[in-house]
Amino acid sequence: MVRGRPIKSKIRQNLTELLYFMKSGYGYEIFKMYIDIFPRATMRSIYYNLNKGLNTKEFEVEKIEKEKGNYSWGPEAEKIYYRLGINAKPKIDLRIKRSFERVKKLLTKKDEK
Repeated sequence: MVRGRPIKSKIRQNLTELLYFMKSGYGYEIFKMYIDIFPRATMRSIYYNLNKGLNTKEFEVEKIEKEKGNYSWGPEAEKIYYRLGINAKPKIDLRIKRSFERVKKLLTKKDEK
């Protein structure tokens, strides 16, 4: 019997599906899309699974940007952009694609206001 935590994760598979349609995105942006499409998950578990996905090569870092601003934690924020890695196996669910397009429209309308 295999011991320890299972390698597969439903959240990580959902992140794979989401990143397939997003192409790339930074952590908080991915989190906002995730909670609008899939069952609730904490931000902490999303970031955990993004980092775990880096280790399993399901995700890879596309770029890291530093954004200047007036944040509660300091003068700049670091945005790590993720994309699918070589071990990612998206199922390409059309239901998720429709949900992604709907949520993307809603979020862009919120950002325009």
